[in-house]
Amino acid sequence: MEASTPGPVFEEYEPAGACGCPGCADRRRSRLLPVRDGGHPAASGGARRALLAATAASVVLSTGTVAAASPHPVPDGPGANRAADPGPPTEQGGRGGLHGAPGRPADQPATLAPITRAEIINRAKTWVTAAVPYNMEAYWSDGYRQDCSGFVSMAWNLGTNEWTGSLAKFAVRITRDELQPGDILLFHNPANPNKGSHVVIFGGWTDATHAYYTAYEQTPPHAREQATPYAYWKDSASYVPYRYKAVATATGGAVPVADTASSAAAFPGASKFGPGAVNGHVTRLGQMLVKRGGSRFYTEGPGPRWGSADQNATRAFQQAQGWTGADADGIPGARTWALLVQGAGRDIPATLQAPPPAPAAVPAAQLTRPAYPGPRYFRPGQESPYVTQLGRRLVTKGFGTYYTSGPGPRWGEADRRNVEAFQRAQGWSGAEADGYPGPETWRRLFA
Repeated sequence: MEASTPGPVFEEYEPAGACGCPGCADRRRSRLLPVRDGGHPAASGGARRALLAATAASVVLSTGTVAAASPHPVPDGPGANRAADPGPPTEQGGRGGLHGAPGRPADQPATLAPITRAEIINRAKTWVTAAVPYNMEAYWSDGYRQDCSGFVSMAWNLGTNEWTGSLAKFAVRITRDELQPGDILLFHNPANPNKGSHVVIFGGWTDATHAYYTAYEQTPPHAREQATPYAYWKDSASYVPYRYKAVATATGGAVPVADTASSAAAFPGASKFGPGAVNGHVTRLGQMLVKRGGSRFYTEGPGPRWGSADQNATRAFQQAQGWTGADADGIPGARTWALLVQGAGRDIPATLQAPPPAPAAVPAAQLTRPAYPGPRYFRPGQESPYVTQLGRRLVTKGFGTYYTSGPGPRWGEADRRNVEAFQRAQGWSGAEADGYPGPETWRRLFA
C-alpha cells in the first residue's frame, strides 16, 4: 500500500449559478473551505487578505486590465442544444468520509467491495432520477458529496468521498476500445486542479460509430444522463478511461442481458424524440426502423441526433399499421415502440401508398362537413388546403376578425386567434380554447 500523501490543497469556489468560466468562478469566491473540503487551513485576517489579493491579481492581464468573463449556458433536458455544451464548472471538494466526516481516508481500502456494471449504472441513475442538485459542499442522504467526484464515489460504492486526484488509485487505466458501462472518463489537471478537472461515468456507446456515448455525471444544475461526444464537450484529449478495480467479471464485464433487454423494451417517453433530441434511444429507434423496411429514409446513420429521416421513417411505419392523423405524426409513442421492439405489426412497404389528396378549395356555401383531417395540419409552419378551408369557414361564421389578408394555406397566428375566438364563443376556456382546432371544433364549424 502506498504511503499516505497529503490531500489536495487548493481553494474551492462556491457556485452561485451554472456558469463555470474562470472569470465568473473567481468573482464567486466568498470564503475559504476547511481542509477536509480541499481548502486551506484557517488563516489570520492578514494572511487571508494577502491570499485574496494574490488571487485577484492572478486574473489581471499583463496590460493591467481584468480578463473579461465569458459565461456559457449550461444545457439541460432532452431538447437542449448539445452542439456547444461548455461542460461543468470545475469546483469539487477534497477527500473525506461520508457525510463530510473529518479526517482523510486511507489512500486505498485494503478490500474493495465487488460491484457489477449493472449495479454501478443503477446507482448512478438513482441520482439522475432524484435530480440531485450540484453542490460541492453538500452531501446527499447516502453520505456522498454532491459534485462530480462524489457522484463517482457513490456509483462505485467506495464508502468514502474521493476527488479527481485520487479516483485513479481505485482503478486501472484502459483504452477507448475497452470502455464498458460503469467505467469512467477522468480529467485531472494536477497543475491547477480547480481549473478543468472533471469525471463522468461511461454508460455505453449510442451507435456503431462510437462518436457519442451515454454519460452519467454530476454537474449544475443537477445529475444528468445525456448523449455526449467522445471524450467530452471540451478538453476532450485530456480525458483518460479507467476501470474500477473491483468490478465484477462474472458476466464477462458486460451489463447482464436481462438488464439490457428490459431497458430496450421499455418505452423511454415521447420527450426523447423530436427536434433537438440527442440520445441513444433515437439510435435504437432508427435501427429498429431500418430492420422493418425504413433503410431508404436514411442516407447515413441511424445516429443519436433526431432528424427528418427518423420522423419520415417513423411516420411510414405508423402509416403501414393503418394509422392516420395524430396517430401517424412521425413521433413514436408507446404503441409504435412496442411494435418495433416486439417485431410485431406490418413492415414498411417497399412502395408507400400515397396519402389521400387534400381537398380542392371550394366555396364555403358548398361545404358539407368535411372529415376532420387531424391536428398536424394546424401547427406553425404547416401549409395545406385544409388551412384555407378552415379559414374560409371561420369568415363565413363571423370569426375572421384577425385576418388582414387571406385566409390562405399557411397556418399563422391569425388563424389561431380566430379559432380561439370561435372556441370561446362555444363557452369553452383553458385548454379547450387554445386556438388549435380539434375534432369537436371542426364539427361545430362545419355543422
